[in-house]
Amino acid sequence: MSMLTPPGMGGKYRITGNTYPRMRRPRHRRKLVLSVTAAVVALGLAGWGTLQIVDVFTGGNKQANAADRPKVCPSPSATAAAKVLPKPAAIKVNIYNATPRSGLAKAAADELKKRGFAIGKVDNAPAAYDKKVPGAGMLLGGPAAMNGSFPVLATQLPGAAQKTDARRTADVDLIIGTKFKAFSTPAAAATALTALTKPAPAPSSC
Repeated sequence: MSMLTPPGMGGKYRITGNTYPRMRRPRHRRKLVLSVTAAVVALGLAGWGTLQIVDVFTGGNKQANAADRPKVCPSPSATAAAKVLPKPAAIKVNIYNATPRSGLAKAAADELKKRGFAIGKVDNAPAAYDKKVPGAGMLLGGPAAMNGSFPVLATQLPGAAQKTDARRTADVDLIIGTKFKAFSTPAAAATALTALTKPAPAPSSC
């Protein structure tokens, strides 16, 4: 027996000087490592489960629930703001006769005055338009008239052509064309004007 061999150990544990006994790691250490690992996993699962329960009772899952809900579209009755148009009394109309019929500009001016429009010049059409307006009439004015005076005046003479020029004044011209017969009835003109100022349905966002 070698002097390096501890007392009481012999056989395969005997140290001869050129080999060493292979000592196994105690099994209880393995069990300890496995126990600690299992405890960590269990605590993690318990914490995750607790968070899920808290989310349910505190509304933490609101975003997911909102995504599952059907989208609510605005009611078709929702409307956009009503369009604001000038009153007939605020519209100054110059009336020109571009037809061979005499006295037509004066008669048209009298009728529009009865309907509340302000009347400006009343005369024959200038050479640029005389007998050159093939339809019922033409509305001529500055750029601002397109969304203001023109729509209101057009309720009296549907189908009249509309054209802008470089003027800076608010007055508009009504040039009576060769196919002019009569203005719309007051009732029809009032209905058309109401339709223009009626609020339009708001566009759907769905």
